[in-house]
Amino acid sequence: MPAKTQEGQLVGETILLVEDDPDTARSLCRALEASGYRVTAVDTGQEARSIVEHVRPDLILLDLMLPDTDGLVLTTALKQLTTAPIIICSARQEQVDRVLGLKLGADDFVAKPFDLDELEARIEAVLRRASRVRDTPPPPSDQIRVGELLISKSRGTVTLGGQIVRLTPTEYRLLVALASRPDEVLTREMLGQLVWGYQDLGTGHLIDVHIGRLRLKLRRASQGGTVIVTVRGKGYTISSSGADVPLEPGDTP
Repeated sequence: MPAKTQEGQLVGETILLVEDDPDTARSLCRALEASGYRVTAVDTGQEARSIVEHVRPDLILLDLMLPDTDGLVLTTALKQLTTAPIIICSARQEQVDRVLGLKLGADDFVAKPFDLDELEARIEAVLRRASRVRDTPPPPSDQIRVGELLISKSRGTVTLGGQIVRLTPTEYRLLVALASRPDEVLTREMLGQLVWGYQDLGTGHLIDVHIGRLRLKLRRASQGGTVIVTVRGKGYTISSSGADVPLEPGDTP
């Protein structure tokens, strides 16, 4: 929520507006700036990706229908570049867009046309939640260690034998889920719930694909030693001993 300096001037959070309709962009900029926010507006996904790290927004307002990319795809890309919360504003009101947008990391979904007062109320609510998360002190230890594998949750980094392992967000969440319970077998259903917050008939195959890629990256970093173990017919586990085991058919060696 915008705060005031001792001189009484409004000093608001920075909002990155990604909107290709010029009339909508102008009206939103005027309204939000009148409420004390600093607004940077772009009209393509490419511009949003290019500018987000420079602008360092406190919040992103994102339209789904952009000329160069789908907003749902852009949501995933932006979540990898910034921790700023995202509110999707779209005339596409299909339930699948709303649900998928939230699952991809958006913090709220507002259907067009919307009331400006409601939008500002939602912005304030999302910023308050983000502020509480940001101000929450980290736990005493934010590291997970299994053998030579070390995960720093506050930094989002993974090292194996001192070598940095670069993972996608999904691979990282899978590894954290497994490493948090070493030597415990986690079924595909459990991993789907931990990684995406839900599981359905297609989740098991996605888990296998991501595990295969994750296993390959860890094998390369450890020069052949296996970290993730397949328990046939049950699921996956991380072996604290680092012992190698045969791969299931279809796994990436």
